[in-house]
Amino acid sequence: MTTNADYYELIGVAKGASADEIKKAYRKKAMQYHPDRNPGDKEAEAKFKEINEAYEVLKDEQKRAAYDRYGHQAFNGGMGGGGANPFNGFDFTGAGFADVFSDIFSEFTGQSRTRQRSYATRGEDVRYDVSLSLEDAFVGVEKEISIMTSKKCEQCNGYGTQNGKEPAVCPTCNGSGKVRTQQGGFFVFETVCPQCKGAGRVVLDKCKKCRGTGKEKVEKSLKIKIPAGVEHGTRMRVAGEGEIGKNGGPKGDLYIFVSVKSHKIYERDAENLYCEVPVSMVKACLGGEIKLKGIDGEDIIVDVKAGTQPGDKIRLKGKGMRIMNTDRRGDLFVLFKVVIPTKLNSEQKSLLEKFRDNSGEEDVEKSFWSKLFD
Repeated sequence: MTTNADYYELIGVAKGASADEIKKAYRKKAMQYHPDRNPGDKEAEAKFKEINEAYEVLKDEQKRAAYDRYGHQAFNGGMGGGGANPFNGFDFTGAGFADVFSDIFSEFTGQSRTRQRSYATRGEDVRYDVSLSLEDAFVGVEKEISIMTSKKCEQCNGYGTQNGKEPAVCPTCNGSGKVRTQQGGFFVFETVCPQCKGAGRVVLDKCKKCRGTGKEKVEKSLKIKIPAGVEHGTRMRVAGEGEIGKNGGPKGDLYIFVSVKSHKIYERDAENLYCEVPVSMVKACLGGEIKLKGIDGEDIIVDVKAGTQPGDKIRLKGKGMRIMNTDRRGDLFVLFKVVIPTKLNSEQKSLLEKFRDNSGEEDVEKSFWSKLFD
């Protein structure tokens, strides 16, 4: 023990404070008196050590209970009646303090102090691109695909070692995957182990067949179902069909990226379809019907009303794309494009001239201009 000050007062909390309140107050105090923020300030450095000493006791339920009952004597070799001290020998200075601060560092960074880490790693994900026609996207399809993936090397049992046994524990980090360096007597830095690159183990004698990777490349065939109504850019996940994991780790996943080709007639917007349909001038004037081939292959009879204007649009409910994972369909929007003939024979011209004389078209134009300049 290096201080006789009250631990609760050092942290800045009441005696009945919760663990979270103690932790929050401690962090505030530690940041305030941290030597990096107070270079050359011996008083701040001493205060910082006292705060950490107090926190080391108050964060531990058993130590805190002993302190609440016996005060500082709980750590001075006697406990009121000369009983044994369960914390005797605990050192807050020197090498012991470095361990304390290592714990503090772990709390600030969210890292644990585990001795050895698991060296098993998850396999990488695999991507596969699928291109569909709009018709296939409407009905949904089942496709057989071939992907390049990996399997466990049979010679080394997936360990990457020549003898087929688990790799040796890294001697540099003792299997933790990280190394710690201490500066200024108490400040600890933690970095990835340079020898094992964070794996915690090292392959000293590599398998000749897989060159230490623990896996072999293979071509694999799969059948995948693409649902009806799938949209361009959809990403589908097939769990466990990616690369194998390393050292017993789980497999990665297969991701199917769907692209839908452009259609000659239809344009798609989510579940709705749009198309532009040419209509003769006569049919636009007199009315009639147009037969259209739907995206489902069925014929659609489109009613053209007499007097249809260029750019007029109608909506056909339930004639669009299927909505994925439902039984519903979107709508079809038909835009009429009135086609004006560019070549007329003499008889056609004569008939149009008679129509013009009897239709009062010039009166329509005069009415428009008179409204504009009235």
